Amino acid sequence: MSNQELSQRSLVYDKAYKFSIRVVNAYKYLTQNQQEWILSKQLIRSGTSIGSNIAEANGAISQGDFSAKMSIAYKECLETKYWLSLLKDTGYLEEQAFDSIYKDADEIGKILFAILKTTRISD
Repeated sequence: MSNQELSQRSLVYDKAYKFSIRVVNAYKYLTQNQQEWILSKQLIRSGTSIGSNIAEANGAISQGDFSAKMSIAYKECLETKYWLSLLKDTGYLEEQAFDSIYKDADEIGKILFAILKTTRISD
């Protein structure tokens, strides 16, 4: 594994961890201030799952195992973006808050996709 690949793995892990903190805080806001429990529960599940799957991938026992966990993290990122969009479009998230957290999710998704492209090619 190259230094660039290691750096990319560390970067996406750090970004996903910070994103998870944002998701937890969004969940607190949605449940306490907006009295919204259903969509926010979906958001917290998928949004925090991104980082946990990256953590599992970093402990993978094979390249295939790593790629499978990163693939799950990528799919969880797509799901998180869906819930964020739905929360915005139903009036639970304000545009400015949505734009900021969605941008972070999109950035993580792009990094994960780039990692998947390189790992799938070398499989």
